[in-house]
Amino acid sequence: MKANLIVEGMHCGGCAKKVETSVENVGASCEVDLASKSVAVEFDDNKVSLDEIKEAINKTGYKVN
Repeated sequence: MKANLIVEGMHCGGCAKKVETSVENVGASCEVDLASKSVAVEFDDNKVSLDEIKEAINKTGYKVN
């Protein structure tokens, strides 16, 4: 499954890496676009839910809309 998320609070490459790592840690893959503050995630919805991915990003200190 694929989804695009808008993430508030990212402003540098370090922020993007933290978000990427948090998504990968729950078993999904992603591509962070710092310029548009978006994250394109790809995941197996039998293994991880979109809510779990959002929660992982939120726990790193960023806000998913």
